[in-house]
Amino acid sequence: MSDDPKTLVSTEWLAAHLKDPDLRILDGSMSPVGMENTAGAEYLERHIPGARYFDIDDISDGRSNLPHMVPPVEKFMSRLRAMGVGDGHQVVVYDSAGLFSAARVWWLFKLMGQNNIAVLDGGLPKWIAEGRPVEDLPPIIRDRHMTVRRQNHIVRDVTQVSHAAKLGDHEIIDARAAARFRGDAPEPREGLRSGHIPGSKNVPFTDTLNSDGTMKTAEELRGVFEGAGVDLSKPAITTCGSGVTAAVLCLAMERFGKTDHSLYDGSWAEWGAFPTVPVATGEA
Repeated sequence: MSDDPKTLVSTEWLAAHLKDPDLRILDGSMSPVGMENTAGAEYLERHIPGARYFDIDDISDGRSNLPHMVPPVEKFMSRLRAMGVGDGHQVVVYDSAGLFSAARVWWLFKLMGQNNIAVLDGGLPKWIAEGRPVEDLPPIIRDRHMTVRRQNHIVRDVTQVSHAAKLGDHEIIDARAAARFRGDAPEPREGLRSGHIPGSKNVPFTDTLNSDGTMKTAEELRGVFEGAGVDLSKPAITTCGSGVTAAVLCLAMERFGKTDHSLYDGSWAEWGAFPTVPVATGEA
């Protein structure tokens, strides 16, 4: 893979830069819905040296009844400042699954106008498999100011997505597993209808990954989207269960040079509970 400190870097790249004074590493792990969230405790047991824990559920909008919605700008800034992450830092975020929730943290930084952030390809599993160092010590934190310029064009709400679905002027791309997309499998969150947004295409986020949790090459990724019937000439809106793995699709598109993408923050947790929006079942 080609290392890019704005999208994806290898374990080799991170190992070579581990001692850089302006590098900040974040552990953005979270447990899938329906499982006890042990990610914070696992971080305390072992993490890449110097890593801080980015709690996606905590650094979210506490006023919303939807899971881990985008936090207010002030909350994001204050939490990151307390973590010693700010202007002038190169950030690398990883997770304990390989590549699952780290992309959500990457996308959040992009939303807040911070571009010097990359996901660690293969995450903690690859790092550990290669015998690289881990520690259980908390890092020494020094406050750092962060300047935020929120990029509203890369996030979408239910009204905007409903418009896009009716007009057909965007490709809405769903990162959930095929059975959930078709409506054959029940949703892990209670009270949600099964199926997908009418007109949307299905690119399960796992289709963008190799068996070791690393991301496929740019050429392979383009082929995955085209193979799912995605018209790459249209701007894209990504969606999933709750706005986490949708960010994997945003990262994948960024890797092959497609930059006109946004993310539906409420995703199926909102759409599937919203009584006035339509739901489709079966194949796309």
